Amino acid sequence: MAKKYYFVCKSCGHRIESFKEWFNHGQKCPECGKNFVDTKYTASPEKLKDLIFNAKDVKNLWHYFDFLPLDDAKNIVSAGEGVSPVSRWDFLEEVAKKEFGKTLKVYVMRHNFNDGTRTFKDIAGTLAASVLKENGVTDYAVASTGNTANAFSHYLAKAGINLYVFMPQDAVKENIASVSAYGQKAVICKGDYAFAKKIAGEFTAKNNILMTIGNTDPLRVESKKTWVYEWLRLTGELPTVYIQALSGGTGPIAVEKAIHEVSQFGDYKCPRFISVQPSLCDPMTQAWEKAKSQNFPEGWQHDFPKIQNPKTKVQTLATGVPGTYPIIADLTKNSGGEIITFDETKTAEVARLVAFKTLEKIGPASAIGLGGYFESLKKGLLKDGDVVMINLGEGLERASFFLSELAYNFDTVSSADEIKPFSRKDLEFKLWRDILK
Repeated sequence: MAKKYYFVCKSCGHRIESFKEWFNHGQKCPECGKNFVDTKYTASPEKLKDLIFNAKDVKNLWHYFDFLPLDDAKNIVSAGEGVSPVSRWDFLEEVAKKEFGKTLKVYVMRHNFNDGTRTFKDIAGTLAASVLKENGVTDYAVASTGNTANAFSHYLAKAGINLYVFMPQDAVKENIASVSAYGQKAVICKGDYAFAKKIAGEFTAKNNILMTIGNTDPLRVESKKTWVYEWLRLTGELPTVYIQALSGGTGPIAVEKAIHEVSQFGDYKCPRFISVQPSLCDPMTQAWEKAKSQNFPEGWQHDFPKIQNPKTKVQTLATGVPGTYPIIADLTKNSGGEIITFDETKTAEVARLVAFKTLEKIGPASAIGLGGYFESLKKGLLKDGDVVMINLGEGLERASFFLSELAYNFDTVSSADEIKPFSRKDLEFKLWRDILK
């Protein structure tokens, strides 16, 4: 079989021929010991261009098989994920024009339509399960605050692979139950996410079990880069600004990788990355603001706080020790972007507005990302003529506990006389006021 892909170490340039070699060396470069690699493909850029612009009946992520690191299609483990719709949300464009005088084009990518577990983690799940199956892996481990746990549990169960999921003690009960329901092992660690990762590392080292290496894992980066392919396929253009809620940061890493690939057949440039953290767990924002205030001194990328046991309610974003900050910081600065914070007490207000305007219910992490759009308008981070892509990571299906917070238009009565009349027009005015004030 002709070689389809290989890895190149981003630190020393050493070539690694396959996942088999990568796994045998503990998912590290055998020359320098670093774990961040660039995945290269032997298929021509013109083939990728054809897959994007001449596509017919795209069913899932595996439409892009030639640009994913799997050798044999018989090993694909799929549930129809990877074709998340991209929509124009006019009400976001209208508020930008009316309140801030900016003419914008605003797209929203909605992963709650993914088959699988209905989050943006499903595409990593399908690639991971397929690659592990191809390489005969029988046991695997992840540390997760929620969505990765669900997605990997689902897809690895489908592949017949045993999965150990290490979660912090305050993990959402529904996520714990979901992992267990698939027959996978949920390990609840008596500490925060960083502690869960520590326990996971000790367990996997002791038992010689493979574990995801986190946000630079090629299984995650190579799957999420297909977002960019889909933006081009569905809209015919790429954004000048990319906004997402930020926990670890695979998204910006993957987008930058894909831009490099598509720039081989077109004049495409990296968008400005605007990453958004919840107010009770924003170590990257704190580090970024400090670096800016000091005019980015030497070594600034490695100066970041470590928040132990973050109290955020948005558990899928509870990365208090941001090990990928040096990478995200460089990507942000090079793109002319920003790392900002959104007040997580306002997540319900954002979700209520979305439900009112679109009839869709989004989860709290998605509300943080969308809240970042409003913060970007207030801070003057968006320019007239910008094309904005907002990545909504999950719908309410993955955060049912959040539903009760969306209730706001109700009366509790003992008689019909106590029911107050209401107007949808007045409700909308209040919803916008609560967000824009």
